[in-house]
Amino acid sequence: MPQPPNPQVIFSSPGQVVKDLLLIAIGSVVTAVAVNGILIPNQFAAGGITGIALVIHSLVPALRVEWIYILMNIPMFAAAWMAVGRRFFFYSLVGAVGLSLALAFIHVPIRLEDKILNALLGGIILGAAVGITLRSSGSQGGMDIMAVMLLKRFSISLGNTILLVNAIVLVLAAWYFSVESALYTLIVIYVSAKVVNILVTGLSQRKAVFIISREWRDISSEILRDIRRGVTILDGKGGFKGEKESIIYTVVTFPELGDLKNLVKRHDPDAFVVISDTLEVMNYRIGNQPHW
Repeated sequence: MPQPPNPQVIFSSPGQVVKDLLLIAIGSVVTAVAVNGILIPNQFAAGGITGIALVIHSLVPALRVEWIYILMNIPMFAAAWMAVGRRFFFYSLVGAVGLSLALAFIHVPIRLEDKILNALLGGIILGAAVGITLRSSGSQGGMDIMAVMLLKRFSISLGNTILLVNAIVLVLAAWYFSVESALYTLIVIYVSAKVVNILVTGLSQRKAVFIISREWRDISSEILRDIRRGVTILDGKGGFKGEKESIIYTVVTFPELGDLKNLVKRHDPDAFVVISDTLEVMNYRIGNQPHW
């Protein structure tokens, strides 16, 4: 009888635990710098639950942001336990508590005269903080959990989810603050979403390459030998002459792309090459699928 799959390992190694906790701590501190130093003084909201917590705090100052954030995270953590995994749940719990503590105790004033510059800087810092945290095995809770769930289930990028679910925050910011504040908040949300995409998936994005060349044998053998990436040979047929073609398909990392292009040009300067981005690649050698 086949054995059931092993449950997800929560703590893989002491070194990995230290790395994850360090990334979560840095992300929490950087988020607190953005929220307390830029967003609250300028009456900007942020994305997701953090933004809703800021709006509630502005309406009822007696309610502290960190406590609102923790209470609103409870249903998100239930979803994380069921849909993502125990490791992600525990590390996200650490991230949410760490962020709440950072919001309570870290206040670094950042004063820029221009509101647009404040919004741009706030978005960059906030996106960097979320991206750093998501490079760990957890998150900061809130909409980060929903973004990871949608990425795992439907391959929807983290940044796009963050943009889509923040429409309610913009409406609240326009209603309770002003339309001007909502537009500045839109800048914060857009910039932070782009920075998150760059840090989490953009830096490890793989390139899918199709190569049509009469020298396909030499090119494919050199890819295997020198670049040390797998190749697949596809059978094709030219649309104009109807001649049979051998098409090389391979996936490489971005740093390897220059070597691959030079290799192809050396063997066949007239080769037809198509290079495209990938969203996710699942494989133990070349894969860049997130680790949650």
